[in-house]
Amino acid sequence: MDALDIDGAWVFSPRIHADRRGSFLEWFAEAGVRADLGHRMDVAQANCSVSRRGVIRGIHFSDVPPGQAKYVTCASGAIIDVVVDLRAGSPSFGNWAAVRLDDESRRALYIGEGLGHAFAAVSDQATVLYLCSTPYAPDREHGVNPLDPAIGIAWPADIDTVLSDKDEAAPSLSEAQDAGLLPDYGACEAYIADIRSAYRSREERLGLMSAEST
Repeated sequence: MDALDIDGAWVFSPRIHADRRGSFLEWFAEAGVRADLGHRMDVAQANCSVSRRGVIRGIHFSDVPPGQAKYVTCASGAIIDVVVDLRAGSPSFGNWAAVRLDDESRRALYIGEGLGHAFAAVSDQATVLYLCSTPYAPDREHGVNPLDPAIGIAWPADIDTVLSDKDEAAPSLSEAQDAGLLPDYGACEAYIADIRSAYRSREERLGLMSAEST
């Protein structure tokens, strides 16, 4: 995977094997993700959304801990997928990065705990698949308005924007920060460090058990 400018966000470009029958690819490989993240990505839930052109979903985020990491791809159609740094105190707080995900490149986006996620459908219809590290928990889920000018996401100008009532009513970035809704950067870093430490300890124990059994 290739790291984006926002720490905790990565884009994966798969190798696509094509022949006269069609094509085949691995859109998620746990070992590869683990090598870049330094820990496993537990998959607790897999979601699918279908959106018509112009639909914008987001900006969604979860309380940390435990947060919710996402691994997102577009199975059909095309989207502009956006990750926003909503971690209060982060060096890149308020910054965003956009990646086109579609059914040709088959790229995927990893969004780490504490980051915000949003996308716009730019094809007539777009089917998006998400792998999530934790189950959906409404009491820990929050949103920031995707059209907040202070964030300034450059959504495509040639779409008629469609938002859910909930996303349209979401607070601005400054309102969410004033209300204490945003994840804390230090807490996010500490949580990820704990996950990595636990993973290394587990691997060391498994290594010792394997050595003792030989």
